[in-house]
Amino acid sequence: MAIRSMTGYARVRRSSAEGEVVLSIKGVNHRGLDIHFHLPPDFDPYEHSIRNVIRRLVSRGHLEVRASYKRNANDGEAQLNVAMLDGYVAAWRAAADRHRIAAEPDLATALRMPGMLGPGTDRDPEASMEQFLCQLTEDTVKELNVFREREGQDTLAVLLDRNAHIRAAVAVVKDIRSRAMPAFQARMKERLADILSGTQLDPQRIAQEAAVLADRSDIGEEIARLEIHTEQLEKLLKGGGEVGKKLDFLLQEMNRETNTMLSKTNGIGEQGLTITETALGIKADVEKIREQSLNLE
Repeated sequence: MAIRSMTGYARVRRSSAEGEVVLSIKGVNHRGLDIHFHLPPDFDPYEHSIRNVIRRLVSRGHLEVRASYKRNANDGEAQLNVAMLDGYVAAWRAAADRHRIAAEPDLATALRMPGMLGPGTDRDPEASMEQFLCQLTEDTVKELNVFREREGQDTLAVLLDRNAHIRAAVAVVKDIRSRAMPAFQARMKERLADILSGTQLDPQRIAQEAAVLADRSDIGEEIARLEIHTEQLEKLLKGGGEVGKKLDFLLQEMNRETNTMLSKTNGIGEQGLTITETALGIKADVEKIREQSLNLE
């Protein structure tokens, strides 16, 4: 399955035996699947079935599901809204008395008012309506997913490009590290000299301090992990499917390794500054990938 964005829109119009239905679905970002319905009262009995269709085809996103329903003109006997008519007539006569106008309300005009006539409320819904709405929902969601996949492919291209930037930057840092080892070693000797100044030389203490300083100064492990993470990121992106939550975890790890690298490059001169600048660029690319990945399902 191709990578999908959580942003999209689809609208489908379909006719049934009873009338015409227009269904639209709009999707935006969300941590989980959040469905909000705006349906005509006639469709209330079918909301659960419609929701199940959506859950089968969408895993993440905030979805606004809207429907309009226009019954056929010959679809059963119209029912008069008596309360609405009584209110209209009473308001007409009150206004006529107030302004001393000799006139009677126009029944034809009243019957054309929205809501004055409608289908009988005691009428049973069509037996096949649930199946009709479920199929309409499936078709609309599939159209939505085409839109979301197109958006997802555009985002994928951006993410792969950023990941390539990170891989190239890690290669630069790796090359600098190989040439900066004498500076790392000189820094370690200086630190040892400060620690051992004026004290008796304890071989075990020297070995312990050397190991600690070597670990705190060398960025080889961080480089290796970033190389692995960039490979994992590319594989995850090209593998498709639901990648949003997996990307979030992987990007946290990449950001952690970059921060550790930055903490180890102080005090080794110009080469250290170059590593710092390059690592800051890596952090910027990781953040840009994170921002874009928030839109992926």
